[in-house]
Amino acid sequence: MPVPTPHIEAKEGDFARTVLMPGDPLRSKYIAENFLENPVLVNNVRGVQGYTGTYKGKRISVMASGMGQPAIGIYSYELFNFYNVEQIIRVGSCGSIDKDLHVRDIILAQAACTNGNYASQYGLPGTFAPIADFELLRKAVDVCEEKGVRYKVGNIFSSDMFYDDMDSGLVWAKMGVLGVEMESAALYCNAARAGKKALCICTVSDSFLYPEENTTAEERQNSFTAMMEIALEIA
Repeated sequence: MPVPTPHIEAKEGDFARTVLMPGDPLRSKYIAENFLENPVLVNNVRGVQGYTGTYKGKRISVMASGMGQPAIGIYSYELFNFYNVEQIIRVGSCGSIDKDLHVRDIILAQAACTNGNYASQYGLPGTFAPIADFELLRKAVDVCEEKGVRYKVGNIFSSDMFYDDMDSGLVWAKMGVLGVEMESAALYCNAARAGKKALCICTVSDSFLYPEENTTAEERQNSFTAMMEIALEIA
């Protein structure tokens, strides 16, 4: 497919090889304005803001994905396959279902479980396990250790429902899953299919176990800077 695509108005070469991908377009704007030098708006279709600038001399882009696997599925697919992006690092929020994780702790998603059907498109004779790129994951662990950030590496659950009538999020905890979000499984599938790299770094914004710690929408948008810095360092 030629560029621009149906969902991205950027021209060829407008995106860097590495893209940070928050869910919230306003978080994309926040990262660009507070961490990138000379950021340029390269996409604003449907208000999904994408910027390219530099961080410590390295060309970096940041663009929002929206919410859910279908949304990140579209944007990451187009970036990987039509804009020559080599790696996408999701910087999102999640709800913790692990007793050792509290609000503002970091989850490095080694793999993603899901109740979604995204991988069915590949016609595989079994169940595909969407996993992160090990090199990106290892670098993220190193940065967390250097910065003294509280983090945990493990499985995350990408749910297709935010309002779940069965309230099934906590059930995944018995299998050692750390948190619940809505995008990582599709991102990891697209990266695998395209032969590219992906990692999900999530800040715990809410806790199923400690609800008194839960954050506001404004805090989620503007104050989860640790994961942003981790993503930028490994990029």
